[in-house]
Amino acid sequence: MKNRLKVLRAERDWSQADLAEKLGVSRQTINAIETGKYDASLELAFQIAWLFEKRIEDIFFPEGRPA
Repeated sequence: MKNRLKVLRAERDWSQADLAEKLGVSRQTINAIETGKYDASLELAFQIAWLFEKRIEDIFFPEGRPA
């Protein structure tokens, strides 16, 4: 699963730590999601989508689909 999390975070000038704090997770979790080493749970994906005012599918997408 790929994602646009790093881009969306950069648009708001948030660090990984900033985003982690807003979501109540660790900075390491954000890093792992951004680098594709960890897939966000459905609950966390909804929280991320809500925070960025996007649909989940606008943030997370399968490997073969372009961003």
